[in-house]
Amino acid sequence: MLDLFTIFSKGGIVLWCFQSTSQLFKPSVNALIRSVILQERTGVSAYEHDSLRLQYKLDNEFELVFVVAYQKILQLSYVDKFLNDIHLEFRDKFKNQLEKSQWFFDYGKFVGDYQNILMSAEQWGKQQAKMPKQMRTFDESAKSKKTVASMIERKDDKDDKKSGKSKKKAAVTLDENGTHVQENGNDQVNITNEDDIDSGENSLELNLKKLSQRITKKKIDKQKSPKTEKAGKKPRVWELGGTNKDLANLERTRDKPAEEGERIQANTALIGQMRGGIRDLEVESDSDEEEIEVVTQTKPEKKSGGGMFSVLKGLVSNKQLTSTDLDPVLEKMKDHLIAKNVASDISVSLCNSLRAKLEGKVLGTFESIASTVKTTLTDSLVQILSPKRRVDILRDAYEAKKEGRPYVMSFCGVNGVGKSTNLAKICFWLIENNFRVLIAACDTFRAGAVEQLRTHTRHLNALHPAEKHGNSTMVQLFEKGYGKDAAGIAMEAIRFAKESRIDIVLIDTAGRMQDNEPLMRALAKLIKVNQPDLVLFVGEALVGNEAVDQLVKFNRALEDFSNSATPRTIDGIVLTKFDTIDDKVGAAISMTYITGQPIVFVGTGQTYTDLKTLNAKAVVHALMK
Repeated sequence: MLDLFTIFSKGGIVLWCFQSTSQLFKPSVNALIRSVILQERTGVSAYEHDSLRLQYKLDNEFELVFVVAYQKILQLSYVDKFLNDIHLEFRDKFKNQLEKSQWFFDYGKFVGDYQNILMSAEQWGKQQAKMPKQMRTFDESAKSKKTVASMIERKDDKDDKKSGKSKKKAAVTLDENGTHVQENGNDQVNITNEDDIDSGENSLELNLKKLSQRITKKKIDKQKSPKTEKAGKKPRVWELGGTNKDLANLERTRDKPAEEGERIQANTALIGQMRGGIRDLEVESDSDEEEIEVVTQTKPEKKSGGGMFSVLKGLVSNKQLTSTDLDPVLEKMKDHLIAKNVASDISVSLCNSLRAKLEGKVLGTFESIASTVKTTLTDSLVQILSPKRRVDILRDAYEAKKEGRPYVMSFCGVNGVGKSTNLAKICFWLIENNFRVLIAACDTFRAGAVEQLRTHTRHLNALHPAEKHGNSTMVQLFEKGYGKDAAGIAMEAIRFAKESRIDIVLIDTAGRMQDNEPLMRALAKLIKVNQPDLVLFVGEALVGNEAVDQLVKFNRALEDFSNSATPRTIDGIVLTKFDTIDDKVGAAISMTYITGQPIVFVGTGQTYTDLKTLNAKAVVHALMK
């Protein structure tokens, strides 16, 4: 049943291999190493490549990888047990050689043990298949792992929410300083004078009487005080007997003629800020970063904060990290990642990956455990956010210009994420670097989409007028109105750009939900027909689990509806509204993890210069706070 079993070191040295067929497994194993092990995606123990399913197990003590390959149409229930048994057997038999790192020792004696373990695992699998499926016990369920403390916390949270929504009633309460407070709707009266507070047997009646007098006096003063008008926009006053000559002033949405373009007041402070490469994103972080306390016998124990790694204080010095040691910190780490807006499934995968990477590591003191866990997680997240391939738009655009063709970029995404706005930001960056740009208005569905792009075009041309660039217009809009075929408009725009020697074409598409099949078919058609150089998915930094669903379904739709052997999928991500999330940067992790594609641009504001590139270390630092 098994086509391949191999054991190799993390340094790339094959210790032992058994192959039952003549099939070439080198591409599949290399894909496993490149896409899973090196990309820190070891949370899932199975990987599919072509017609094969590869399952693996890591030995972190001796830096070994055990890999099994078989046809993915087979359902083999014994593979996990087989990997565990053969892992233990190989470690026990060659422990002395592995401790001395004798990678070139003759491990051929392991053939007999391999056959026996495989036969035993197959028999166990047959027995399990005959046994009826049993329901999970209560101890195995997630509900049994809930503690009383956690349930009390949740109950308090609900009570707080309910109390926030409940109607206010008149009551006499005491604040922290012992001050009497009377609440009545939105009115609140504080008695801060100690002389006003009586003590004695009748103190309650006297205090209530004084309190009621104060409330009555406050209401009378409030009624006598004149009402002040609120500052703000005042309604327009229309004169009686108006004529038709006022209609021209009332038309505020009409586009100005081309000859009046110079009347636009361009913000000259923006000019020149985006030349060259885009600056990296800077994520603000607290300077007082919480450190893990090392408890010793000579120093008194300090109070621990609520940081993500504070649970490590319960770990004792171990020779080898076990799953029991890692469970507390991984559980809290998962909650921390979810709180930072990382999708729940991605958080679980990251924790499983970290478990697989650390379990079995030989460590020393408590301090080394804390630093190792934190460093390993940080390195894994930086590796995930680092792009697997080069995305240099300026260089690619120069190469396309030398070939005599325009460089084409297509923008897609769901409704309201800021596709047109960020397209305008990227357009400003490109014309700052002396590229002529054509914007293709392929959003023929949303009302006002073409007018929005027309307004951006006028403002961009005001910032970079034609007379400063050899009387050549830097930004042009190609539009055919509404209700037309978007793929056809994009094709005509690319042809027009090639004939007019325009350097770059930016295709703006209509926003669509990932479950809208007709619109997803139209998007797949546009990309297949026009073959843009770069397909960018525009997503919000505000979303968590929804980001995973959007990206997965967009990629799946582009593959299914293209009817091509090599379908085009998303090449990069534009993350918008990054200035609204503070340190909840988890969407960047979720989007990159699920697609493996880089985040090319990050939108950080409303102006044309609010465009950055992702700084992986800064984002991970904010995520780990």
